[in-house]
Amino acid sequence: MNGLVIKNTGSNYLVKTDTREMVSCKIKGNFRLKGIRTTNPVAVGDKVTISGTENDTAYITAITPRKNYIIRRASNLSKQAHILAANLDQVCLVVTLFHPTTSTTFIDRFLATAEAYRVPAVLVINKIDLLEDDAENKEYLDAVSHLYKTIGYPVLRISAMTGEGLDKLKATLDGKVTLFSGNSGVGKSTLINDLIPGLDLATAAISVTHDTGMHTTTFSEMFEVPDASDGTYIIDTPGVKGFGTLEFEREEVSHFFPEIFKYSADCKYGNCTHTHEPGCAVRDALDQSLISQSRYASYLSILDDATEGKYRKGY
Repeated sequence: MNGLVIKNTGSNYLVKTDTREMVSCKIKGNFRLKGIRTTNPVAVGDKVTISGTENDTAYITAITPRKNYIIRRASNLSKQAHILAANLDQVCLVVTLFHPTTSTTFIDRFLATAEAYRVPAVLVINKIDLLEDDAENKEYLDAVSHLYKTIGYPVLRISAMTGEGLDKLKATLDGKVTLFSGNSGVGKSTLINDLIPGLDLATAAISVTHDTGMHTTTFSEMFEVPDASDGTYIIDTPGVKGFGTLEFEREEVSHFFPEIFKYSADCKYGNCTHTHEPGCAVRDALDQSLISQSRYASYLSILDDATEGKYRKGY
């Protein structure tokens, strides 16, 4: 029997079969995907084959090859990975520029990972209602929007509180399987509740002391969006604090920053790391403000991730 994994609760997986039956499944203890050491060998969005029940339990026995996925380092001490979701049409990275503040380093690391794993990305800036009455905050909102638009990323400015921009977000989601991701507290669950009335995902207030979000989503889950084209799904994921990149080769990192990759074609050396080499077109573009300092700093931080021996080898 074939089906789609729509929820991962750690040890159990909820699979919607081709006949739309919901079946709770487990995986065999030795079930692993070749070449990827992950905390979750099966992810939401996976198309799977399940066996008949064994002691009243169904088991996932095979995974159809994925067209793509989003993956992050499980911790800073391991090369083990965590797959956020698989078989995506796009990812909406939900960020906030105030209360709490999403760092551009986090944004860039996520976008670079989306580039590496061939997942189109949309930047969704939420809580703009907190920014537009303050000239300085509004200027920062405009600057961040302009930066990522000029690189080529769609940018949506929305407010889950007032409803501003939600129509554009709905149009962006129509007919697609979309992963929602971002830091805790950026309003992912509130947005999804707005998009799917009656869902009532848990939400929580921001910590006043630390201006950070509280984890409300515990496990990844896929939801069908009503009043939309067939195949319109949202995958909700737990909020993440940092985004550790995984298995990026140093010479490939620049490929995942479109504007850096563009100028790298004119570098003197084909294996230029854009850090110290003579005749580096990327650093020339940086000096001319054709590449932003924040994006270049993010690029360097991922290069540092790729430093041999920085992370403990997985077992």
